Amino acid sequence: MTSEVLREPSIAIYPGTFDPITMGHVDIIDRALNLFDKVIIAVAVNSAKDPVFSLKERIQMIEDTFEGRRRIQVKSVSGLLVDYAYRQNAKAIVRGIRAVSDFDYEFQLALMNRKLQREVESVFLMPGFRWIFISSSIIKDAARNGGDVSDLVPYHVNEMLIEKFSMPKHE
Repeated sequence: MTSEVLREPSIAIYPGTFDPITMGHVDIIDRALNLFDKVIIAVAVNSAKDPVFSLKERIQMIEDTFEGRRRIQVKSVSGLLVDYAYRQNAKAIVRGIRAVSDFDYEFQLALMNRKLQREVESVFLMPGFRWIFISSSIIKDAARNGGDVSDLVPYHVNEMLIEKFSMPKHE
């Protein structure tokens, strides 16, 4: 007779503004799914930032990107992320690292999170080399100025960028 040990699924939180989601984000999420049973994409409600896309639009972009993938959930989050992670029974907060400059900031954040909630680990993942240079800010800047970012974001996100930046501006 074999005895099976039932374990709780391992959960990770992947936070960000996702304004918009990029193929770099998608790559990090796919990598996180190799390590965890479930990834909760935590879309930040950040009053310090002025996003191009509304919270509802950003959540919809992400849900459309991962449609049918049951191991992924998309939630909006405000307040202390580490407290949210703890309430979700998450084992880790996943952060993408592109360069040494990212690491310095993320390292400080990870240390503060550890002080606030020791049960939640920080996990740093690097995107594939083809995505290492992109960020949502760079994508928006290029799209705003007519650049082709179609291979750097999911198809539907590219369509939304084109629509958003081709609208006449009222001054």
